[in-house]
Amino acid sequence: MDVLGLLLTTAFRETINEPNIEAGFARFTALAGGGVSQAAFCDAVAAALHDGLIREPIRLPEGALQCHWHLELTPKGVETARRLLRVDGSGTGSSC
Repeated sequence: MDVLGLLLTTAFRETINEPNIEAGFARFTALAGGGVSQAAFCDAVAAALHDGLIREPIRLPEGALQCHWHLELTPKGVETARRLLRVDGSGTGSSC
């Protein structure tokens, strides 16, 4: 599975809500099992945002003093993640 697919399926299964993108990347790699560079992660986030698969990840909640980083799928992203999980049955991209 490519990094974008891994991003979508991980966000579908898990919550990633961190104080910044570095912590978000660390949480993602911990959940996804590593093997993804930060540059590839940032490219996948940018592509997912451009394609309307995720909501804007940098947020300033009401009453907060600083922004935080949150990975949340849009309805289109949820459907795409479900389709990816149906294709291989596991979400790992492996055919084994």
